[in-house]
Amino acid sequence: MGRGRAKAKQIKVARKLKYYSPDTDLNRLQQELGSESPTSGSSDPYDDEPDYSDYADKYNVDDDDEEEDDDAQRES
Repeated sequence: MGRGRAKAKQIKVARKLKYYSPDTDLNRLQQELGSESPTSGSSDPYDDEPDYSDYADKYNVDDDDEEEDDDAQRES
């Protein structure tokens, strides 16, 4: 018992957070985040990833070969 007042306070705070939307100063937020302009940067975050196709060709291992070797050893 005695939790009614605390619960009412939590509900009041939750409703205030849910329904109250203060005016946001987007310019100030942009300065705090350190971005230079809203459209700066590339639209695709994966543009600057390195090309791994050389490694894929070099290290591509067929699992079928290993299975055939295992089967040959089991039969012996």
